[in-house]
Amino acid sequence: MDEKEMRSDAYQWAYDRYIKGDAEMEKYFEELGVKADIARQLYRLRNDAGISRERLSELVGTTESVIEDIEETDYEGDFLAMASRIANALHTRLEVRIVPAETTARCGEPLVFP
Repeated sequence: MDEKEMRSDAYQWAYDRYIKGDAEMEKYFEELGVKADIARQLYRLRNDAGISRERLSELVGTTESVIEDIEETDYEGDFLAMASRIANALHTRLEVRIVPAETTARCGEPLVFP
């Protein structure tokens, strides 16, 4: 079993055990998954560009701790607005799309959640 498959099984187990059936937790889990996916993409963009968190914070006009918080999905402010500013500084843009639920993957993984 490869690492990705084990991680998917672990996510599914945790979801089934602690989240499934609790509407509030299901909503929170979904939101966290979206943030985590955006955070991973922003981290990869920054890393691929060879830009430090410090330099990116200067380009965005914020602090290094904000960049860290966004990349670790701990940002307490308007996550999408700050993520958009970061994407712009990396010469990309944040695009939000609404698609049918059955075609979306959670946390960047092709997991099956009810």
